[in-house]
Order: sequence, then C-alpha cells, then structure tokens
Amino acid sequence: MSRRYDCAADPMERTRGIAEAVSAVRRGELIVLPTDTVYGVGADAFTPAAVTALLNAKGRGREMPPPVLVGSVRAATALVEDLGLYGQDLIDEFWPGALTLVCRANRNLVWDLGDTKGTVAVRMPMHELAVELLKETGPLAVSSANLSGRPAARSVEEAEKMLGDAVSVYLDDGPAGEGPPSTIVDLTGSIPRLLRPGAIPEDKIRAVVGVLLTDEDDKDDVDDGNETGESPAKESAAVSLDKSAPADEKGEESAEKKAEQKAESPVESSLKKDETK
Repeated sequence: MSRRYDCAADPMERTRGIAEAVSAVRRGELIVLPTDTVYGVGADAFTPAAVTALLNAKGRGREMPPPVLVGSVRAATALVEDLGLYGQDLIDEFWPGALTLVCRANRNLVWDLGDTKGTVAVRMPMHELAVELLKETGPLAVSSANLSGRPAARSVEEAEKMLGDAVSVYLDDGPAGEGPPSTIVDLTGSIPRLLRPGAIPEDKIRAVVGVLLTDEDDKDDVDDGNETGESPAKESAAVSLDKSAPADEKGEESAEKKAEQKAESPVESSLKKDETK
C-alpha cells in the first residue's frame, strides 16, 4: 500500500518521508518526488528490475529509457564517459537547474536503463527536497509522474490518481508550478545540439557553447537541396550515439546501418516527451 507524506507543511513528516523514500528506493520500489519542473516517478538507476517497474507503471517500453537525476555534479560525472568540450561550462552556468545533458554513458557501469544506445541523459534539479533525497539515494532514474500519453503531474494528487499503488512512497511538496520542462542539449557529437527547447532559452545556451545545432539547421539543409534533410553535423552526432561498432569500422558500415544511425535515438525520443528532465 502506498504512503504519502506532506513535506511542505510538517518538518517532521518531511524528515520521515525522505527516510521512507530512501528505504523504498533501496528495496527496489518506486517513489514520487517533486522537482523544479514537474513531479517525477523515480527508481534506483542501478536496479534493472526497478527501472523496468518504472517503465511498466507508466506504460512505456525499453525503447523510451528514463533520464537520470543526480544530487551533485560529482555524481553526474561518474555516470558519463566525458562531458565533451562544453559540458563543464554548461554545468557551471546552469546547474542545479532546468538543463538536461545527453552524454556518452560510462561503459564501466553495470546498469540497464533500456535501449539507450550507449548514452545517458543527466540533470541536477534546483529543488531542495529533491537534491536532499538524491544525495541519500544516489542517482535515480526519473520520468514524469504520469501515464504515457497523459499530461505530466504537477501535484501529488495528479500523480497518485494515475500511478496508484505502483508507487510505494509519495512525497508531497505542494504544486509544482506551470513552468516549461528542462532544456535538453546533446553533447555526444562534436557540436552541441538542442534536442528540446525549454526553461533555459536557446540564446543563453549559445552564449556558453558558441555554436548550437537545432532543427532549423536541418530545415536549411533541405532548402539547400540536401535530399536526406540531415546536416553533416547531425549525422555525426547520430553516429556517436551508437557504440556498437569500433571507431575504425564506422566507415565500412552498410547503408542500412547508416540509415539507422540517422534516426532519432531512443533517448532523444523519450526525453522530448519527459517533462521532469
């Protein structure tokens, strides 16, 4: 049976709620937590059965892997191979906050978030309760607390109505507000790419990274007579999302494989529909 804790009005219940949420995560159960965007449903990122339970609760498959929330920059850097040329600058400027970074996942980690094609989306939220919890639990796989295809929950009541007893602990910190979802930037290619506009304006991202690829660049390629509609930079980024072949074999891949690489990655697809990140 689910338990709900009022973390906004009662300091003692807030303390108990966090402790119960930490215990639930360690048991491989699901929790609902507030973030600086919307409410999220979370699970231990390193417990595959818990991540599967999260996807099942939302009605999603492995092709839509959840992003990961962290309680510190150090935790984030441990999850990725590298931050690229601009990752640290973006973190210094916008974390904690509404910026999600897609990076190459650390290949030494034993986890299973779904069909990520070797990438992970990470964010440190600007929310006191969420960060306090994340420092206790470690990285959490977190998706918006709603059934797939339904609006994201902006209150615990909305989350509980949709997810019910699939979640063990609900942390209620009041309404989440009406702000936009996080901005998502892909750092897996040589040039950063804006995957989803959001709370942090595009011009502020450009002020840090200089060149930022967007969907408009793809439209320009079509207008210029590029039949594929892909800019060379995006094709490079798409290739970088797939680590199934060694770098020295990339040039020998079949046309079919290259077509797969041009397609939107599962991480990109799921993030665009996930408002907690």
